[in-house]
Amino acid sequence: MQKLIGSILILMVTLSILQPASIKAEEKSAPDLVDSAKSAILLEKNSGMMLYEKDAHQELPPASMTKVMTLLLIMEALEKENISLEEKVRISEHAASMGGSQIFLEAGEEMTVQDLLKGIAVASGNDASVAMAERIAGSEKEFVNQMNKKAQDLGLKNTHFENPTGLPAKGHYSTAHDMAVMARELLLHDEVTQYTSIYDDYLRKGKDNEFWLVTTNKLIKSYPGMDGLKTGYTSEAKYCLTASAKRDDMHMIAVVMGAETPKDRNSDITSLLDYGFGQYEGVKLYDKKDTLKTMKLTRGQPENIKLSPEKDVVILKKKSEKEQAYDTKIKLVEQKELPLSRGDHMGWVIVEKDGKEVAKVRLETKEKVEKASFINLWERSWRNLTSFQRF
Repeated sequence: MQKLIGSILILMVTLSILQPASIKAEEKSAPDLVDSAKSAILLEKNSGMMLYEKDAHQELPPASMTKVMTLLLIMEALEKENISLEEKVRISEHAASMGGSQIFLEAGEEMTVQDLLKGIAVASGNDASVAMAERIAGSEKEFVNQMNKKAQDLGLKNTHFENPTGLPAKGHYSTAHDMAVMARELLLHDEVTQYTSIYDDYLRKGKDNEFWLVTTNKLIKSYPGMDGLKTGYTSEAKYCLTASAKRDDMHMIAVVMGAETPKDRNSDITSLLDYGFGQYEGVKLYDKKDTLKTMKLTRGQPENIKLSPEKDVVILKKKSEKEQAYDTKIKLVEQKELPLSRGDHMGWVIVEKDGKEVAKVRLETKEKVEKASFINLWERSWRNLTSFQRF
């Protein structure tokens, strides 16, 4: 019973940390930054601080911004080595039949995961999205189940998917807030921006069916630091964009939904990002590569494991504010059963200012940990015994 209660408490804490931090009173008085969009949000990825919102929990059709979740599941499959970038995927009749934005895949054609990833990230290919969904989950329907399961895991209460493309469907909806949380999770996979930041490229280069990819996000070329993520448009959804831009130690995520024209959408996004970068600066306390704690696992191989933050530990402050001191605490979770995978959650790094928590970032393993063999355990016991005798 105690283990069950403990598990529930850990789940509640995990879900709470996945949500953007609450805005402070002074941030609520931010100027009206959005003219056209029905719904909008601005948050900083590393700190999780929400800087602006306009009806951010309003359920609306996300159109092709749906592919933020599709890309997230692809990146997770790559990280788990369930698929590889070089692997060739055979295109089904169903995938090739997708309408809307596409890269004109043909049934029976084979294309690498890397090229399909480009087709989704750059050209918003619906056919490429369904092809990858079928490869990862076996069917589009099962992949959609995984999308909705991931949304639940992220604590998203106002999102439901019916397909991996964003094509119009009854019961397919999300919010600016939920899209921002999905984007934040996707950006934990640094390599995704190698694709979402591409302005143009080619598929089937040098072949008769060569295809020129051009990004649907024109701000990639015009807005400094823009590295993604995903546009969207249907007649119902209007013009949408989940945008990501990085400068120095800050990584802003801006979402607008329901803008009247592409120009209005880009203007609203630019306004949000300009406000974030213009008014705030990041104070980087730790890099995600830093070792903040070394934990000893007596039955693990290796015995001592290094723990690092899931992402850079960054605190936001208004540029008009003076630098302040921050206190950092390390809190470990109850030791897990072996083996451990790289990236397993082992605790938290908690940052406080004036006694109040201002940031909380997961601590993760930097390497795999297997169960120590009998010989390993015997050698350690012998080494400890001889060391004690010498003392």
